[in-house]
Amino acid sequence: MKWGVIVFPGSNCDRDCAHVLAEALEQDVSLVWHGDTSLDGMDAVILPGGFSYGDYLRTGAIARLSPIMQAVKEFARKGGLVLGICNGFQILLEAGLLPGAMLPNAGLSFVCEDVWVKVENAETPFTRHYESGQVMRFPIAHAEGNYHTDPVTLAAIQANAQIVFRYCRADGTVTEQANPNGSLDNIAGIRNAAGNVLGLMPHPERCAEAVLGNRDGLLLFRSMIEAVMSGQDTKQATS
Repeated sequence: MKWGVIVFPGSNCDRDCAHVLAEALEQDVSLVWHGDTSLDGMDAVILPGGFSYGDYLRTGAIARLSPIMQAVKEFARKGGLVLGICNGFQILLEAGLLPGAMLPNAGLSFVCEDVWVKVENAETPFTRHYESGQVMRFPIAHAEGNYHTDPVTLAAIQANAQIVFRYCRADGTVTEQANPNGSLDNIAGIRNAAGNVLGLMPHPERCAEAVLGNRDGLLLFRSMIEAVMSGQDTKQATS
């Protein structure tokens, strides 16, 4: 399986993602410069965390105009798996690949800590190795993770099970106190209507190895691998 990790000016988690994929999961990974225009041969794409273009104007606003984003949009349109982590989530929102927008954290401060996250939808290509209601410990590090959208869109993503992760307490209870940034409905991650694009603010690549004391994030990447490989098997069986 071939992975592409997009590198924007200011990305700082691209190598982390590539390391987990290559070393922990023995995957074939390429770092793709934002100025490139092709994702040919890729089976999955990751937009990593960081501070693309220094977060000028607003997070992700300039990165969405990078040449590679046209290829990302086409890749997603054709059903390819796209994962946006932290700044990558922000870019997906700005690019219109996911609904909604990011506001500054409710406390107007940068938040860097471990949080509890609950799996709200385990029936996605990104969560098939989790169980519905499962609680994980993920690191976060952001100043603009306050997810917001209008009431109509919120109702739609709730009804369509597009909310994949919510901030919660260790026991899985979703409370205002467990919300680290003021995100609407405690949203930590959402998918698109088609189900092949996921954005989340927590960092699964930072909790994917035993040496880090937590491997909760590894299951997300394993889920994607299984989803792609099972899809390939299906295509081969029907071709």
